[in-house]
Amino acid sequence: MSDLLTIAGRSFRSRLMVGTGKFSSSSAMVAALEASGAEIVTVALRRVDLHNPQDDMLAHIDRQKYLLLPNTSGARDAEEAVRLARLARAAGCEPWVKLEVTPDPYYLLPDPVETLKAAEILVREGFTVLPYINADPVLAKHLQEAGTATVMPLGAPIGTNRGVRTRDQLAIIIEQAIVPVVVDAGLGAPSHAAEAMELGADAVLVNTALAVARDPGAMGAAFRKAVEAGREGYLAGLGEERSQAEASSPLTGFLRNED
Repeated sequence: MSDLLTIAGRSFRSRLMVGTGKFSSSSAMVAALEASGAEIVTVALRRVDLHNPQDDMLAHIDRQKYLLLPNTSGARDAEEAVRLARLARAAGCEPWVKLEVTPDPYYLLPDPVETLKAAEILVREGFTVLPYINADPVLAKHLQEAGTATVMPLGAPIGTNRGVRTRDQLAIIIEQAIVPVVVDAGLGAPSHAAEAMELGADAVLVNTALAVARDPGAMGAAFRKAVEAGREGYLAGLGEERSQAEASSPLTGFLRNED
């Protein structure tokens, strides 16, 4: 059965997106990308030279194999994020952008007001916008109404590896979503990715967990399996949580009849 992830009319087999920061070497990054099966790879516009084909990171990313998704990491307000997105398009990138506006240097939490402002501008200019947000169901609805292609709520602050700490809010966002929901940030273990997918997320994005692993390639493979397992579990239908115990082998009439 075909179960593709579709964003803005474009379909992908993989539901795992991967970031490219923090890797110890380009070869470690490539190993993680290949093992993960990801088809969407995000790069920070502040860390690469899009005009230089010999840029060390870009030279190691096969643009025929991966959709390069520029992100506006480091932007402190809407104006800065919009400027970075325009620079990426002017350099020949597809008009897809992962919108990040994070003025807080300590927790790197996204600014909801500036994110919505930037999204509205970029959508009007024809960009396919994938905004990184707090797990805020109200903001998610506003962004969808503005025309974003996804919403990308955080599981926990970027780079913390703390897992799905926003579970209840994510469930509301997923329930109300009319675009794919991509859980982004804070997923530090394959089990975290599986949990997000079991919850009903359409995809997840992972970076730090792969980059800091002792074996990034092996961790990429582990996340790939976790995302697939979580998705399959969600589609299969998880049992309802109960507050009281219920025997898995209840006594039935035929046993009583033998007495």
